Amino acid sequence: MITEFLNIDAKAITIDYVLSCHACGHPYYKNQLNSFCTQCGKSPIEVQFQLSPLISKNVIDQKERSMWRYAKLLPLLHTSNRVSLGEGYTPILNMDRMADRLGLDQLLIKDESFNPTGSFKARGLSMAVSKAKELGVEACIVPTAGNAGGALSAYCAKAGMKSIVVMPTHTPEAFKKECKAFGAELILVDGLINDCANVVANIKKDNNYFDISTMKEPYRLEGKKTLGYEIAEQLNWELPDVILYPAGGGTGLIGIWKAFKEMQQMGWVKEIPTKMIAVQAENCRPLVDTFNGLQENCTTYQGAPSIANGLAVPQPFAEKMMLEVLAQSNGLALAISETEISACVKEIAATEGMLVAPEGAALLAALKLLLKNGQINSSQKILLLNTGSCYKYLDSFDF
Repeated sequence: MITEFLNIDAKAITIDYVLSCHACGHPYYKNQLNSFCTQCGKSPIEVQFQLSPLISKNVIDQKERSMWRYAKLLPLLHTSNRVSLGEGYTPILNMDRMADRLGLDQLLIKDESFNPTGSFKARGLSMAVSKAKELGVEACIVPTAGNAGGALSAYCAKAGMKSIVVMPTHTPEAFKKECKAFGAELILVDGLINDCANVVANIKKDNNYFDISTMKEPYRLEGKKTLGYEIAEQLNWELPDVILYPAGGGTGLIGIWKAFKEMQQMGWVKEIPTKMIAVQAENCRPLVDTFNGLQENCTTYQGAPSIANGLAVPQPFAEKMMLEVLAQSNGLALAISETEISACVKEIAATEGMLVAPEGAALLAALKLLLKNGQINSSQKILLLNTGSCYKYLDSFDF
């Protein structure tokens, strides 16, 4: 339902929402703590706003310089529960020199390294921790490849909540120290993030910790969708022709597309021309293999560690939702080698003066391959989504 108050200020609009399983549609109460759907086999629960063309862009809080400028379109019921460190509102930069090198008309990069704790995980964790606080949670636990652990630790510290982070032993030391600095309890596991998830499941049996894993609660997605709103607003409501996204758990890929669809419902954009490209590491390419028909799904996929920690997610919980985004956007998925990722970190640094995360650097290698294969062309407006800073990864590189 949409309720409009008799007020000339169009910002005085509250937008209702419901919770339901993305797969089977089973409804859930929004005033209760929810994880994932238990009715149809562990599918994600999703927030669905009741939108219409009556909602104008005036609902955006132009005075707010964070992702919370879109608070009217986020499912936090009371602003007193907002846990914010100034996340979002990151720049879109022109990669002019790289565009010239590749013969492109326009190459843009959305640089999420400007976020608190240096990555886009801040968006999802700000929203998820805020909602957890609103619902009375006192302790959160998360399996992580690195950046999500640091972000959860920071936001729980801000909220006065306990945080438990379960991380692969091989993760660079900077990520471990970051979590400890914010007061988190850090547990190290030999293996990848799926092995960490198994440890989380066992810990939860004996403790009242809320699992805030990727897509296993409804609200990290809502924070990540602000990426899509920012991209549209910063580009004057003209969406890119192509977005390349480094896909591990895929929350940002799904969130950007969710934002685009919401904006279309409200009439903020008429069409969605964007082709979504999911980029993975050759060492861990479950989505690519499923997309290419090499396996039915990722449930038994076994991956290996990658220098791009965030891409080493062998069994992404929301694989079906990622595949839906690729299908709806006429997109595709491809994988990049460790050698290419390392080379592109260095190339972007030397060409554009940016130390992007290895996950973001993988996009440059993917872009080159797509251009070579004629799958995108030089006249299109292309945007890369850099998920974070390389500074926490520096010990992994020989510059």
